Amino acid sequence: MSSVNTAIQLSVRGASKESTCGTDLAKGPWEFDLSAALEGVPSYGPGASLADQAPSSTPQQIQIPQQYKDASEQELDERILAAKATLGDRVVILGHFYQRDEVIKYADFVGDSFQLANAAKSKPEAEAIVFCGVHFMAETADMLSGPEQAVILPNLAAGCSMADMADIESVEACWAQLEEIYGDMTATDAEGKVPVIPVTYMNSSAALKGFCGEHGGIVCTSSNAKTVLEWAFQRGQRVLFFPDQHLGRNTAKAMGVPLEQMPMWSPRKPWGGTSLETLQDARVILWHGFCSVHRRFSVAQIDQARAEYPGVRVIVHPECPMPVVDAADESGSTDYIVKAIQAAPAGTTFAIGTEINLVNRLAEEYPQHTIFCLDPVICPCSTMYRIHPGYLAWVLESLVQKTVVNQIRVPENVAVPARVALERMLAAKP
Repeated sequence: MSSVNTAIQLSVRGASKESTCGTDLAKGPWEFDLSAALEGVPSYGPGASLADQAPSSTPQQIQIPQQYKDASEQELDERILAAKATLGDRVVILGHFYQRDEVIKYADFVGDSFQLANAAKSKPEAEAIVFCGVHFMAETADMLSGPEQAVILPNLAAGCSMADMADIESVEACWAQLEEIYGDMTATDAEGKVPVIPVTYMNSSAALKGFCGEHGGIVCTSSNAKTVLEWAFQRGQRVLFFPDQHLGRNTAKAMGVPLEQMPMWSPRKPWGGTSLETLQDARVILWHGFCSVHRRFSVAQIDQARAEYPGVRVIVHPECPMPVVDAADESGSTDYIVKAIQAAPAGTTFAIGTEINLVNRLAEEYPQHTIFCLDPVICPCSTMYRIHPGYLAWVLESLVQKTVVNQIRVPENVAVPARVALERMLAAKP
């Protein structure tokens, strides 16, 4: 089976019947870095988040040297392997499940955000951690790694549209309005619970993790969201959950929280666009954010999969909309999906609702099964796709020359409270 990138190239050239969500996916990411710099309009680039509006504060990637753009796949492979051999234990490469195959093959650790957060702590002897993922993940690695370690993001433009849907100013404004409703946020009721516990998904900025640390809150991942909500409900009368509404709704619903007690908070609207009465009765206040990759999946796709493959086992990520999760057989984190496939009897047919690079890789690794993506259109995560072997070769060869490029640094005044929320997350084992 070809990689997602190869499938895209073939599709764009008309050499296959597969379709993509944008022909620009076949171009080098540096073309989008250049256009963003020239036009002054930040963009997430082609892929699932293309239509999402990137904030003006979106980091921009400088143009990498031409030699890395012109190099063939074989030449980049040789240069990356040579740099890795020279650097040895001085560098560790982390690769997220959603990363393209042409990059993931160089990773020392591959996993989801929870696993890679732990991996960032496991190599204290490494001078540099090269994070092949997106910006918020590199921030987390910087906060959890040693003070002498440099965390590097190969392409600074690899952000996350979902993470950008909740910024610190909007969350602080929301908190101030909630304080008007609920009163002193540190005061406890007869059961010793405060009015609201803030919970931020791992897919958020360091500033929001710091906000949670300062206000008695916690970070969650899709692996431990239920455990985290249980932790929060033990301490608070209700939860403010951001930025992904779907993970919050799906998790709380499975725990028995009624939908009418999960109002949506739309930033920049008075009382989040809902009523004071609704907020008084709320158990989980959901932020109006979402993942554009997982929003592509639909009940119609599940129906089609069942029609074409009777007995198919449908597993979707909990970032999918509630009707999709309800229509699937199971939902779970990327790690859950991987383990379900590993444990299944040979000959099982799986329809998977998550990012195409992971689904494609699982189909390759487990040929005893039939595994396919629910979405028939090849549409990878826009920002993960901004990482390319050319950028990886550039950052590694720079390290060989004792130069650190694209270092991600979180200011200590943000990192200190954020670490509190992150350590609570790491302790909340599912």
